[in-house]
Amino acid sequence: MEGNGGSPGQMNSGAARANRILQSNLFLAGLLSICVTRLWLMTLPSSFWVDEMATVFVVQQGANHPSLAVAPQVPDSLYYSLPRASSRIFGQSEVAYRVPSILAAALTLLLIARLAERLIHPQAGWFAVFACLGIHDFNEHAADARPYALGMCVAAACVWFLVRWLDTAHRRYAVVFIGLGALLWPIHLIYWPFYLVLALYAAMRLWRKETRVPALEAAGAFALMALALLPVALRALRLMHNAGAHVILALPSLHHFEWTLRWKLPLMAGGLAWLLGRFLHWTREGQPPARSAVALVAAWWLMQPVCLLAYSYITGDSAFVPRYLSISLPGLALAATFAVTPFFGKAQWKPMAALVGVGALTLLGQWNFLWPPHQHSDWRAAAAMANREAPGPQIPVICTSPFVEGHAPEWQPNYPLPGFLYAHLPVYPLRGHILLFPFERAADSEEFAAMLLQHTLTPPGRFLIYGGAGNVRDWRNWFARRPELAGWRNQLYRFGDVYLVVFQRTG
Repeated sequence: MEGNGGSPGQMNSGAARANRILQSNLFLAGLLSICVTRLWLMTLPSSFWVDEMATVFVVQQGANHPSLAVAPQVPDSLYYSLPRASSRIFGQSEVAYRVPSILAAALTLLLIARLAERLIHPQAGWFAVFACLGIHDFNEHAADARPYALGMCVAAACVWFLVRWLDTAHRRYAVVFIGLGALLWPIHLIYWPFYLVLALYAAMRLWRKETRVPALEAAGAFALMALALLPVALRALRLMHNAGAHVILALPSLHHFEWTLRWKLPLMAGGLAWLLGRFLHWTREGQPPARSAVALVAAWWLMQPVCLLAYSYITGDSAFVPRYLSISLPGLALAATFAVTPFFGKAQWKPMAALVGVGALTLLGQWNFLWPPHQHSDWRAAAAMANREAPGPQIPVICTSPFVEGHAPEWQPNYPLPGFLYAHLPVYPLRGHILLFPFERAADSEEFAAMLLQHTLTPPGRFLIYGGAGNVRDWRNWFARRPELAGWRNQLYRFGDVYLVVFQRTG
């Protein structure tokens, strides 16, 4: 009886053909295009989340708008010139505001590929790119109308030009490095720890005599950068005295710190590479990496979380916010790339990069949505439903401030609009009678709410509460206990972490 299987020669030919496909840059570029399309581009039309609406406010109202005095750190960034230009070109839409971050993230991938090829292995570029795409937060920042993708891009460019300068001793690279370094901190005031990464790597290259750049010249370059950053440092110090007013999270626990490091990603990458190498009998090259390269990647990965943890506990004001750690994510991807190096030969880098790319696409593609959301904050859909439930000014809509600064004395019932504390309202406008409530319930706002019950909320027979999940839930419970609303029913609608409650008189 004749079997269905091919001859060993045919099977070997098929395996060789598959291997040639996986080794092809064209195939990997196609996979990259699919990943970027699904993980980044298809999220662009989704609703803004609250900080992105703050971006829209700064762009449309200007950084000097009086209401921004309550949060002076918000408009203090070079980033806003990019969405301002993009919105003028492409119009006022979610896509237009997010285009600059997409471009910055794409350039970051190119820089990370070049750095992986220089620091880790000549074939490691594709693996490092797909390792970046395998990090959820990296993809989130890539399609976010906030400064984080730009920060990652400028940081990666700083490292690239520092490496090129130390490799070649050409001063043109030093000039670009100094200029990029002078741009990084003004993008976001939380990026100060990254300068320690740059200084550590330069010092280690000088100490180990791995560069022809004279120590005095290197010191002069860093001194020029520090001089250019002096105004930024003075501004940051002025803002620091009031940092407690802008804290949104409690001090991190050690467990939270350990979880934020995402150390399991390099561990799992290295463990899987070891298992595959053992099973498939890969030939290892065994070239030990340069210690300065290992130190650079480790510092890039760990410096930001370690410094922000220390700062938070020293000052008592938590700056340990996940998005503030974004600048460390390329370092995490490079750490995962380093972890597999001892187990890969030249032939394994591109097939394993393809495996990582397929894994990222499968696990992070949000396949339960046709058009995946950028964030779990659907303010657009919540506002649309609020307008259906309150189609005109006769129906009151209580709007809580989504910003932690939204409390007395800055908040007042007659707070002038447009204003930063309610930056979301011009983006997705409401048609009902808007009543402004603070970020958190307090004695003064309870008095205000009790007064409204007598004269404004109950006569129409319906009112709405609209805002962030925790704030809306709190006010819903408070109103539900009021005797004036006995016999009223209420219905909660969830739009991710945005809630809408409709109170309705029965009978």
